[in-house]
Amino acid sequence: MSDKLTALSFATADDSEELARAELYGLLARLWMAAPDEALLDQIKVAVTQAPQEGAFLEGPWSALVAAMRTTTVKEASAEYDALFQGVGKPEVFLYGSYYLSGFLNERPLAVLRDELASLGLARDETRGETEDHISAVCEVMRYLIAGDDVAVCNLERQRRFFRAHLQPWAEKLCDAVQAHPKAKLYRELAELTRAFVQVETQGFDLLEQ
Repeated sequence: MSDKLTALSFATADDSEELARAELYGLLARLWMAAPDEALLDQIKVAVTQAPQEGAFLEGPWSALVAAMRTTTVKEASAEYDALFQGVGKPEVFLYGSYYLSGFLNERPLAVLRDELASLGLARDETRGETEDHISAVCEVMRYLIAGDDVAVCNLERQRRFFRAHLQPWAEKLCDAVQAHPKAKLYRELAELTRAFVQVETQGFDLLEQ
């Protein structure tokens, strides 16, 4: 993998690069929420192998994830997801921001996130059991802030603030935990892609502030 990040050139909401960013956040959200089903694995089998964004930094992690998804089965992926993130009592790996930011679940970082979501006009889906600081939910918010129609909240400044406060400080810690787990295979590759994407996004937002 190249050690040089290719910075994002943020553009208008209908730009193809912005669409690629939104779609990658959407894929991350889907895979962190649950193991891939047969339909998603079938899609990946025919998906292009080119990385969602140009630049060598994402190409390696993207190709590795595609390869892992093409060689796994629904049963294997589900067993891995359950072993890492489910189970009775404490899971092997937590998927919640509050845990990585404070050391505990349902702590102040979650309350701060809920206040931010309220300011964006967003609320928790009560049909889902996960709290709002689940990595999947945070990625979904980023996808919305990139691709949503409400320009009052779906803009670069909101993206930057939300990313800085609610994803950047802990996402790589989650990736570390997943990649250190001996049972991680498919999710080891997802963690690496997540890490690389967070680093690219970080540099993109850094450039906006210069």
